Amino acid sequence: MADGNSGKADLDRIEALCREILTEEGRQRAGDIAARILDEVAGAREHLHKQTQIIDQIHESVITMDLDGYITSWNRGAERLFGYAAAEAIGRHILFLYADPDEDDEGFQDVFLEHGGRELEVRRRRKSGEVFWASLQLSLVRDPDGYPAGIIGYLTDITARIEAQENQRLHARIFEHTDQGILITDAEQVIVSVNQAFTRITGYSAEEAVGKTPRLMRAGQEDQDFFAEVWRHIHDGGRWQGEIWERRKNGEAYPAWVSIGIVKNARGDVANYFSIFSDITERKESEERIRHLAYYDALTELPNRTLFYKLVDQALTEARRNRLHGALLFIDLNRFKPINDTLGHGVGDRLLQQIGYRFREVLRTEDLVARLGGDEFVVALFDITMREHAGLVAQKLLSALDAPFFIDGHELKVGAAIGISVYPQDGFDTETLLRLADIAMYRAKQTGQDGHAFYSHEMNQRALDRLQTESALRHAIERNELLLHYQPKVDIASGRIVGAEALVRWRHPERGMIPPGDFVPVAEETGLVVRISAWVLEEAVRQAKAWRDAGLPTTKIAINLSARDFSSALPQRVGDTLKNHGLEPDWLELEITESMLMHNTERVIAMMDELAALGVTLALDDFGTGYSSLSYLKRFPIDTLKIDRSFVTGIPADLNDCAIAGAIASMAKRLGHKVIAEGVESENQLAFLRSLGCDEFQGYLFAPPVPPQDFEAMLREDKRLG
Repeated sequence: MADGNSGKADLDRIEALCREILTEEGRQRAGDIAARILDEVAGAREHLHKQTQIIDQIHESVITMDLDGYITSWNRGAERLFGYAAAEAIGRHILFLYADPDEDDEGFQDVFLEHGGRELEVRRRRKSGEVFWASLQLSLVRDPDGYPAGIIGYLTDITARIEAQENQRLHARIFEHTDQGILITDAEQVIVSVNQAFTRITGYSAEEAVGKTPRLMRAGQEDQDFFAEVWRHIHDGGRWQGEIWERRKNGEAYPAWVSIGIVKNARGDVANYFSIFSDITERKESEERIRHLAYYDALTELPNRTLFYKLVDQALTEARRNRLHGALLFIDLNRFKPINDTLGHGVGDRLLQQIGYRFREVLRTEDLVARLGGDEFVVALFDITMREHAGLVAQKLLSALDAPFFIDGHELKVGAAIGISVYPQDGFDTETLLRLADIAMYRAKQTGQDGHAFYSHEMNQRALDRLQTESALRHAIERNELLLHYQPKVDIASGRIVGAEALVRWRHPERGMIPPGDFVPVAEETGLVVRISAWVLEEAVRQAKAWRDAGLPTTKIAINLSARDFSSALPQRVGDTLKNHGLEPDWLELEITESMLMHNTERVIAMMDELAALGVTLALDDFGTGYSSLSYLKRFPIDTLKIDRSFVTGIPADLNDCAIAGAIASMAKRLGHKVIAEGVESENQLAFLRSLGCDEFQGYLFAPPVPPQDFEAMLREDKRLG
């Protein structure tokens, strides 16, 4: 302002000198006055130069304009700020510096005329094209008479300040609206700020939390050593993150994922701590559900095969380290399949649930029971002192099944076969122990009764032999190793042959003739019996057709059907086989066992009706050994009842066998069925059966099963009972 007043004084002196020169006296002293004027002009120029230097030294941009907005001066600060030299800017309208074309610049002169100045935050554009924020202060310049003569603009680049403010606003919005809880403490760990998510998660308002410490939310599940380790990590590395149990205001504990960090001041001292946390209850519950699905049986809630292997592997590791003993018990339920097939899977599922519960109840807490699938369970006993203890536990498990189960009004009874393998005598790993327990279970099952059996090396050898038998049996048909023998059926009254039972035999190229008892059970268990039965039907019909074409009398050839053969395709298959070979159906008899009739009875009866409609006869084999209902028996379209050899062996000495055989014969006669007895080996047996009214018999008394050519010879020579 002093420089401004000085400049005005200079002009006033020059004006006074000019007026003086116009006077008479002034004209006489014109030379002196002119010299003085020049001195004053030089002084004014010097003063103006100083003012220009001062303006150029100002860091801010200083721009002057006329009242229409055209630039009249441009200092060095403006050059640095915008990148334009004074020569490029002076004379141009101020609008060329605007970043926003729509910025309203109209009427700002009126503002200055009314108020004398203005301060704004504006966006401007540099020569490079870069846009920046500037603080703009505008002031009016007035002439000596006080009228507006121009505008002075002072501009300062405030981009950094604007960005810092925007970042601060952004951080504030994030702080308040994030889903994660945030709390900030001072260096003494006293809470100074919390966000809305903190209140939503913990239940504490900001007023309730500020001034307290984070210990307000501790659930108490972690000890002091844990938190000491946490703070060690924070001070050594600047941060820590992990899972902590917190407690809400209502007292509910919940798992939280927490990240804790440090904020330091310029001196490097701790100024604040901050904690960012989230409630991971849902995630933990989801993880638990996934883990449960992965490791537990959905039906019984018992551990599944995966978890069983994992836990037993861990236990065996400990057992090896501590020289402990243990055992695996492989449990296969008896009589479960008929219940499941007859009453439906819903009843079967609930039965398995109750069985799993009973098993769990009789075991120790440290013992493990798992469901492997179907009706198979397995128990692991950890740290037993004697192998006999495993036998005692097996007996407990069997006893748990003694009481009947009551489901949907049904009283159900099941049993079990249990195989036991012992660590370390039988094996050292879970896979081996389970396999050997499975082998032992099959041995227990072969007794036909509920019970348990320990594994032995002999048992393993039998299992290996069984596997070899299965493998060789799969190729026996293709290699033409199967053949049929025929055991004659003899009419008791005439003593003549009236039929034969076709019995499959296996002639192995290396092992010779393999007894049926060695390979038929294997075929049943593996499903190979279906292929064998198909071959037997085809071969028996082919042979019967050959005998018929050779002029031999009609002789019923009986073949045995397996339960696996009883499918909806069976009647069609039998009919097609007879048709393909051109054989009359009265040459064929199908023998079915009593146990087949107890599964899906209505469906079985329908199939039997279809078979009977073909003209083939049906015989009920092994009658009296199963659990058939007499109410169903009268509905079966059978022609013959066959007394099982187990009842024939003891007659006539065994009164019970005599009574059973007599009851079967009497009932068959009343139902209009023929009666045939198998396994007859003595005249006394035959005489007793004759007295009961039996129609036919087969057995070694007349002939064993013989090759087809020998049976044909018997027919040709009309061999009779002697």
